[in-house]
Amino acid sequence: MSNKKKLKFKDIINSKKPVLVDFYATWCGPCQALSPIIGEVKKELGTKMKVIKIDVDKKKAISTKYKIKSLPTLAIFQNGEILWQASGMKSKAELLSIANQFIDNASQTGSDENNTTAKKTSWFGRLFKK
Repeated sequence: MSNKKKLKFKDIINSKKPVLVDFYATWCGPCQALSPIIGEVKKELGTKMKVIKIDVDKKKAISTKYKIKSLPTLAIFQNGEILWQASGMKSKAELLSIANQFIDNASQTGSDENNTTAKKTSWFGRLFKK
Protein backbone atom coordinates (compact mmCIF):
# COMPACT_ATOMS: atom_id res chain seq x y z
CA MET A 1 0.00 0.00 0.00
CA SER A 2 1.19 3.47 -0.82
CA ASN A 3 1.51 5.96 2.00
CA LYS A 4 1.51 8.92 -0.41
CA LYS A 5 -1.08 11.53 0.48
CA LYS A 6 -3.59 11.85 -2.35
CA LEU A 7 -3.86 15.42 -3.55
CA LYS A 8 -7.11 16.79 -4.87
CA PHE A 9 -7.28 17.66 -8.55
CA LYS A 10 -7.81 21.36 -7.86
CA ASP A 11 -4.71 21.43 -5.65
CA ILE A 12 -2.61 19.80 -8.36
CA ILE A 13 -3.73 22.15 -11.15
CA ASN A 14 -3.25 25.22 -8.94
CA SER A 15 0.49 24.73 -9.30
CA LYS A 16 2.74 27.53 -10.53
CA LYS A 17 4.38 24.82 -12.62
CA PRO A 18 2.35 23.69 -15.67
CA VAL A 19 0.41 20.42 -15.34
CA LEU A 20 -0.37 18.17 -18.32
CA VAL A 21 -3.62 16.27 -17.76
CA ASP A 22 -4.63 13.23 -19.82
CA PHE A 23 -8.40 12.75 -19.62
CA TYR A 24 -9.04 9.13 -20.61
CA ALA A 25 -11.30 6.09 -20.16
CA THR A 26 -10.24 2.46 -19.83
CA TRP A 27 -12.60 1.39 -22.65
CA CYS A 28 -11.22 3.99 -25.10
CA GLY A 29 -8.89 2.50 -27.76
CA PRO A 30 -7.12 5.77 -28.67
CA CYS A 31 -6.65 6.45 -24.94
CA GLN A 32 -4.91 3.09 -24.56
CA ALA A 33 -2.70 3.88 -27.55
CA LEU A 34 -1.82 7.30 -26.09
CA SER A 35 -1.01 5.95 -22.62
CA PRO A 36 2.59 4.78 -23.33
CA ILE A 37 3.28 8.09 -25.12
CA ILE A 38 2.10 9.99 -22.04
CA GLY A 39 4.41 7.80 -19.93
CA GLU A 40 7.40 8.64 -22.15
CA VAL A 41 6.55 12.36 -22.08
CA LYS A 42 6.28 12.24 -18.29
CA LYS A 43 9.72 10.61 -18.04
CA GLU A 44 11.31 13.06 -20.44
CA LEU A 45 9.82 16.17 -18.78
CA GLY A 46 10.91 15.00 -15.33
CA THR A 47 10.22 17.70 -12.74
CA LYS A 48 9.69 20.51 -15.29
CA MET A 49 5.99 19.67 -15.66
CA LYS A 50 3.67 17.45 -13.67
CA VAL A 51 1.83 14.87 -15.80
CA ILE A 52 -1.33 13.20 -14.49
CA LYS A 53 -4.09 10.99 -15.84
CA ILE A 54 -7.79 11.40 -15.00
CA ASP A 55 -10.22 8.54 -15.65
CA VAL A 56 -13.39 10.35 -16.75
CA ASP A 57 -15.58 7.45 -15.62
CA LYS A 58 -14.20 7.62 -12.07
CA LYS A 59 -13.99 11.43 -11.91
CA LYS A 60 -17.23 12.47 -13.61
CA ALA A 61 -17.48 15.77 -11.75
CA ILE A 62 -14.07 16.86 -13.05
CA SER A 63 -14.81 15.81 -16.64
CA THR A 64 -18.16 17.61 -16.50
CA LYS A 65 -16.64 20.78 -15.03
CA TYR A 66 -14.03 20.98 -17.81
CA LYS A 67 -16.51 19.94 -20.54
CA ILE A 68 -14.61 16.86 -21.67
CA LYS A 69 -16.71 15.65 -24.60
CA SER A 70 -14.31 13.41 -26.51
CA LEU A 71 -11.45 11.12 -25.60
CA PRO A 72 -8.59 11.29 -25.24
CA THR A 73 -8.47 14.95 -24.27
CA LEU A 74 -5.24 16.56 -23.15
CA ALA A 75 -5.05 19.83 -21.25
CA ILE A 76 -2.36 21.96 -19.70
CA PHE A 77 -3.26 23.78 -16.50
CA GLN A 78 -1.34 26.37 -14.53
CA ASN A 79 -2.51 28.36 -11.52
CA GLY A 80 -5.88 26.59 -11.79
CA GLU A 81 -6.58 27.72 -15.37
CA ILE A 82 -6.61 25.81 -18.65
CA LEU A 83 -3.89 27.20 -20.89
CA TRP A 84 -4.24 24.64 -23.69
CA GLN A 85 -6.61 21.81 -24.57
CA ALA A 86 -6.92 19.37 -27.48
CA SER A 87 -8.68 16.11 -28.22
CA GLY A 88 -7.31 13.14 -30.10
CA MET A 89 -3.97 11.48 -30.57
CA LYS A 90 -0.72 13.40 -30.30
CA SER A 91 2.77 12.12 -30.97
CA LYS A 92 5.51 12.27 -28.36
CA ALA A 93 7.26 14.99 -30.39
CA GLU A 94 4.07 17.09 -30.59
CA LEU A 95 3.42 16.77 -26.86
CA LEU A 96 6.99 17.64 -25.93
CA SER A 97 6.93 20.66 -28.22
CA ILE A 98 3.65 21.92 -26.72
CA ALA A 99 4.76 21.18 -23.15
CA ASN A 100 8.08 22.94 -23.62
CA GLN A 101 6.32 26.11 -24.81
CA PHE A 102 4.40 26.26 -21.53
CA ILE A 103 7.45 25.36 -19.47
CA ASP A 104 9.40 28.17 -21.16
CA ASN A 105 6.52 30.62 -20.65
CA ALA A 106 6.26 29.68 -16.97
CA SER A 107 9.96 30.32 -16.40
CA GLN A 108 9.85 33.60 -18.37
CA THR A 109 6.77 34.77 -16.47
CA GLY A 110 8.59 34.20 -13.20
CA SER A 111 11.62 36.19 -14.36
CA ASP A 112 9.40 38.90 -15.90
CA GLU A 113 7.65 39.35 -12.57
CA ASN A 114 11.01 39.75 -10.88
CA ASN A 115 12.22 42.20 -13.54
CA THR A 116 8.99 44.22 -13.35
CA THR A 117 9.33 44.50 -9.59
CA ALA A 118 12.95 45.55 -9.94
CA LYS A 119 12.07 48.13 -12.60
CA LYS A 120 9.27 49.58 -10.45
CA THR A 121 11.59 49.79 -7.49
CA SER A 122 14.41 51.35 -9.48
CA TRP A 123 12.05 53.82 -11.19
CA PHE A 124 10.48 54.74 -7.88
CA GLY A 125 13.91 54.93 -6.30
CA ARG A 126 15.19 57.21 -9.08
CA LEU A 127 12.14 59.47 -8.83
CA PHE A 128 12.63 60.15 -5.14
CA LYS A 129 16.41 59.89 -5.05
CA LYS A 130 18.08 62.79 -3.25
